[in-house]
Amino acid sequence: MKLVRRWFSFVALFICAATTVVACAGGNTSGDVIRVGSKDFAEQLILGEMYALMLEDAGYAVERKLNLGGTPVAQAALESNEIDLYPEYTGTGLLTVLKEPVSSDPNEVFDTVSSQYQEQFNLVWLTPAPMNNTQALAMTRERSDELGITTISEFAEQANNLTLIGPPEFEVREDGLPGIQSAYGDFQLKEYKAVDQGLRYKGLVDGEADVAVAFGTDGEISAFDLVVLEDDQQLFPPYQVAPVVRQEALDATPEIETILNELSPAITDEVMQTLNYAVTGEEREPEEVAQTFLVENGFLEETDAE
Repeated sequence: MKLVRRWFSFVALFICAATTVVACAGGNTSGDVIRVGSKDFAEQLILGEMYALMLEDAGYAVERKLNLGGTPVAQAALESNEIDLYPEYTGTGLLTVLKEPVSSDPNEVFDTVSSQYQEQFNLVWLTPAPMNNTQALAMTRERSDELGITTISEFAEQANNLTLIGPPEFEVREDGLPGIQSAYGDFQLKEYKAVDQGLRYKGLVDGEADVAVAFGTDGEISAFDLVVLEDDQQLFPPYQVAPVVRQEALDATPEIETILNELSPAITDEVMQTLNYAVTGEEREPEEVAQTFLVENGFLEETDAE
């Protein structure tokens, strides 16, 4: 892995020696730094830092434009040439950006977003990571065992005696509560407790609710040993993450694809849960968490973390 990056660095330095200093700033042969963006939550900040650190390690100058905001802001930044790439989720691309129907087939979803982003926006999806930050429902292990609930079908059967806690928008999203009721029967909850995103798990472990709205890579899932209910009717679309890059940036610096695709296979659900909790639970800085992971897994040299 390091040999490939070092080769890119050598090529970049060789080209710089043969051209003007301005045209080769930071090893980017197009003359521009690579502008890495992200959305405004822990996972995105960690991934954005990983992308930036990998590219810097390969010899490229990087400008961080992290913590931009939600999907519409990040997507607009790509389309308006304010950033060159950022981490996006296949399900978000399908539903939020493209407004396509829900699909639970990962390959079908990726093929759709990949082709439509290229056609509509001239944007390229690189290789998605195996992690899946899909929406989910979670329970404490004790409550799951007590009620015998391990699937969403079993949750729906007992819903009239259960309190679900989650963000306000889950009550109206197509892939939220209305979608679950459509796929699993028109059940009624005992109560839906709408709270700020950051209070879902506290409410669950404090016993204020029986079930919480979750996302597959939330750090609290592993930290609190929660049970994620099986989506046995396959309602939720896959939310695999991948760098989405402007075609012009790839044309100018094609090595971006190889460098970032090298990282993708290492980002699993378990890995992302641990990294997320390091930020949200242990209150470590995203850059430090990202760098430590890259060093420990051989993507960066030890000296790069010092």
